[in-house]
Amino acid sequence: MCKPISISLSPNTEKDDIWLALKLKFQPWKLKRGEGGKELEMKFKEYLGTETAVSFNSGRSALMAILNALEIKKGDEVLLQAFTCNSAVNPILERGAKPVFVDIDETLNLDFLDLQRKINPQVKAVIVQHNFGWPAKMAEISRIAKNNNLFLIEDCAHSLGAKYQGRFCGTFGEAAFFSFGRDKIISSVFGGMAVTNDQKIGERLRKFQAGLSFPSNFWICQQLWHPVLMNYLVLPAYGLSPVTGRVVIGILHKVFVLSKAVYKKEKKGKISEHFPKLLPNALAILALNQFRKLERFNEHRRKIAKLYSEELKNFDLPLAVHFGERQPTFMRFPVLVRKNTDEILKEARKRKIYLDDGWRKSPVVPPDTDIEKMDYVMGSCPRAEKIANSIVNLPTHINIFEKDAQTIIDFIKTHGD
Repeated sequence: MCKPISISLSPNTEKDDIWLALKLKFQPWKLKRGEGGKELEMKFKEYLGTETAVSFNSGRSALMAILNALEIKKGDEVLLQAFTCNSAVNPILERGAKPVFVDIDETLNLDFLDLQRKINPQVKAVIVQHNFGWPAKMAEISRIAKNNNLFLIEDCAHSLGAKYQGRFCGTFGEAAFFSFGRDKIISSVFGGMAVTNDQKIGERLRKFQAGLSFPSNFWICQQLWHPVLMNYLVLPAYGLSPVTGRVVIGILHKVFVLSKAVYKKEKKGKISEHFPKLLPNALAILALNQFRKLERFNEHRRKIAKLYSEELKNFDLPLAVHFGERQPTFMRFPVLVRKNTDEILKEARKRKIYLDDGWRKSPVVPPDTDIEKMDYVMGSCPRAEKIANSIVNLPTHINIFEKDAQTIIDFIKTHGD
């Protein structure tokens, strides 16, 4: 059986993470309550140098808390970049506010020129996303937000540890949120953090958190099974064949042993009943274990990204540019290809290379998201729409070794041009 190469499917996990999850599964007294969440908050504050860090059960829960703290209300407009996840859009819709999409620049981040064009009196905030761990142009974006009296929210779901002009991403605006999703920089399957240096916003975030309950034990156990079953059942099944892998993971989802990363109703502009919730102690413990490895994880990502950028020079590589004032984290390494991405990914699957991470084909991902329900207007962000149809993301996580990266490089050279 050939060991598959995968961009997702619990990619960050190492043996200690897997066994920790399994051990927690059989320690029910540690599932909900404990000191894990408080310790993680303290570690975040120390690492980023922020005044406040407040934990939640997901990044979208953290964004919901931020929008509440900033008193975003019905009829307000919030600017955010196209080529984003519906998890960043639904919290805006849940407030009764209107998301207004801004096109992206050459690094797949928010285009500050289009941002300037789309500001009007109804706009109250802008969310800037550091896509795939590449810091956005924060000097220009911060200036525009300040000059127009807009709240600046940083979406750091992809960028824990990234820096711009020597400052950590997440420390430029009024508030920022992070995600510990199953394929993020660090992973506790679900989990998130909101941070701020503003005392009043911090108090409101704490008040929002205090009004929440924990997820059910059943939901927590679904997440604890994820690293175990992905590594010891699902990935081996994909090593047999793509069909076997899809059948196995499909059954696990159907019988609710595992949860999906994005729930069905979220693709239709609704918030799932699982959010917002408190961060359970067990998932906080998983996140803490990963947080201790953060620098090693990010250094590994940079090393793999360097290999891709050196070997794939004939392709359009949005993030293979001079770092300058940026220190990226490379959660993914995007390549823009000339051929149909469906065909390329199909060929890759035949070779047990699984590169479809859902970040393609639509300006709001996953691709089966109902973009009308997201209030997205086709044609409003042409660059994002074009890139969504030509992007293939390459994995950089800790379980991608140089030989795996070289296998991917050889495949892209052969089938991507």
